[in-house]
Amino acid sequence: MTSLGRASALIGAGTMISRVTGLLRTIVLVVVLGAVGSQAADAFDVANKLPNSIFNLISVGLLTAVIVPQIVAAARHDDKGSAFISKLFTLGTVVLIVATGVAAILTPWLISVQLPKGGEQAALAIAFAYWCLPQIVFYGLYAIVGETLNARNIFGPFTWAPVVNNILSIIGFLVIGAVFGTGLVDVDQWDAPMIAALGGTATLGILVQAAVLLLFWRRTGIHIRPDFRWRGVGLGDVGKLASWTLLMALVSLATGFLQTNVANLASGAGAGSTVMSNAWLVFMLPYSIIVLSIGTPYFTRISEHAVAGRDDEVLADISRAVRTLGFFIVGALAAVVAAAVPASRVFTKSAPDAEAAALVLLAYLVSLVPLTVIFMVQRAFYAYSDTRTPLLFTLVQCVVVIATALAARAMVDAGMLEITHLAAAVALGQSIASTVQTLLAVWLLHRRLGPLGARRWMGALGWFSLAAVPAGFAGWGVYLLCGGADGWMAQSQLFGALGAALVGTVVIAVYAGLLAVMRTPELAVAGTLLRRFLPGR
Repeated sequence: MTSLGRASALIGAGTMISRVTGLLRTIVLVVVLGAVGSQAADAFDVANKLPNSIFNLISVGLLTAVIVPQIVAAARHDDKGSAFISKLFTLGTVVLIVATGVAAILTPWLISVQLPKGGEQAALAIAFAYWCLPQIVFYGLYAIVGETLNARNIFGPFTWAPVVNNILSIIGFLVIGAVFGTGLVDVDQWDAPMIAALGGTATLGILVQAAVLLLFWRRTGIHIRPDFRWRGVGLGDVGKLASWTLLMALVSLATGFLQTNVANLASGAGAGSTVMSNAWLVFMLPYSIIVLSIGTPYFTRISEHAVAGRDDEVLADISRAVRTLGFFIVGALAAVVAAAVPASRVFTKSAPDAEAAALVLLAYLVSLVPLTVIFMVQRAFYAYSDTRTPLLFTLVQCVVVIATALAARAMVDAGMLEITHLAAAVALGQSIASTVQTLLAVWLLHRRLGPLGARRWMGALGWFSLAAVPAGFAGWGVYLLCGGADGWMAQSQLFGALGAALVGTVVIAVYAGLLAVMRTPELAVAGTLLRRFLPGR
């Protein structure tokens, strides 16, 4: 538990700083591009998410599912896995370059399916995309190197490298604002030098982010070299596993494109894909800091136990991880719900825009606890090199996402839903789908490994919720006492950040106090983890 605590603290600290600097990056970008009702912002959002989507395909669909367990197994070889990883890096680099070329050819089509209004907005997005596409290579290399470091229990660099990217981007966006101006929300305000400056800044940050990881490679003890002889070290097994995860990721990618298409029907009139991306960024703040920092070391341990055939220890790790994650995530959920409007004000230019964006955020928050559970459940399947089962419950999720997104669009066409609420409806559909996916995944893992101790999870989550509800109302009361949407918390981006911090602090204080009164066992475990963040610990 000591090594897990230290690893979680290191990842958590890096993730926290990374997410905070990422928030600052988005704030500066909102100043330049706007958010609610900005066609230029939605165009850049679609373009910049293309390489991000490929990165998610590689990182979530392939590396996390396949490479970590394979590297853990290869580390038992006499060469510590050097031959396997050399071939893997060579193959990965070739695939990344080819993927970038294919994406460049398909860019006009990939943009058009996400921006249904077409015209000048689509043309601007295509121009942005060509500057952003090289990020595919840099994201992929970052993911391969980072997951290899994680598999060797070197967790810090993968988490801290994005901080450098965020700082470079903040500086670049500030320069763009100073040179070209701010509030550039109309597509006809953008010319070639401005497009190159914004797209080039975004890509430069990802390049540096990948390069930073290479500084830590010596600590792995692995010697790699270009090796195009891809036979004989088990890459065929990787290919079989990756075929399922690749299909899963492609289905998810197509589903995401459909969501963006539907949401961008409101582009220029209300919340579109940019607002959804910013709301997702706020949603991911507690998820990343809590779930990734605690869950990532557990995944490495689960992989080790699975390779050794110790199923009982795998189950014990999953149970401990879910209860520990639940303690933190339920409190964070109450805090973000109570502070939804001031938190959204940080990424918008007015109080009414903040209220519109807050609806999208609240819709996403419905799935925060289910996504926490499925993080560990899905990785249990990956630890056993089972990528087919995750494909099954991901396909079910995608079907529900597609159905809810199309239903939201139909409701707008029928006049049953205002177009300004379309993005929130799409986000709510995403949350419903994630909940269904989690229930199915837990049932399938139960069939494979036997009793998972889910009753104990649910009991713990129930106790946490008993404390979270009054804590959330306490924070909401503070928000109302400060004037609500007409008060100081919604008057500026700075006041929005301060207001969100105040509301969140009240919620967490009440939450922790109530759990202490209830003598919740997980409180001691949480205290041990938190002490790892203290200087000198």
